[in-house]
Amino acid sequence: MKFFNLGVISVCVFTANSAFAEMQVTLGGNWDGNRVPEGQQCTLFGGSGATPPMQISGLPAGTVMIVAEYNDRSYQPLSRNGGHGTIGYQVSGSSANLPRVPGLTDRNLPHGVQILKKARGTGRYASDGYLPPCSGGRGNRYSVDLKAVDAAGNILDELKHVAIGRY
Repeated sequence: MKFFNLGVISVCVFTANSAFAEMQVTLGGNWDGNRVPEGQQCTLFGGSGATPPMQISGLPAGTVMIVAEYNDRSYQPLSRNGGHGTIGYQVSGSSANLPRVPGLTDRNLPHGVQILKKARGTGRYASDGYLPPCSGGRGNRYSVDLKAVDAAGNILDELKHVAIGRY
């Protein structure tokens, strides 16, 4: 990393060998990172939610899977390490389109998608897979951590706390 002092403004330039500087994600569908779209909440609150579709670019060479850990950053028990579920998406190349994955199930998933860890919710909030936003509309902040993983299971790059919306 190189620093340049331009009077009052300091500029930080990342060199080509800087880790974690390339991967980028764009949410698809009606997901904008600000609000959870209508109907994408859990069934307890009248929805039939699924994960947002995502376009990821800048994948490092050797990436074979994107591991997506979905979290509710406002609710501590489910705020990290895939509290709302962890999904693996098989990928190849320097970019990938991650499809929407239905909530509450580990069956009939899109090709190349697997539930790596089901959501940690219990009781009425139990799920066999991804648990859609389920705060009852209290404004909780939902996010996803994305990890580019190679065939040996090594993390090549990651994006943390990507906002998917409030509900």
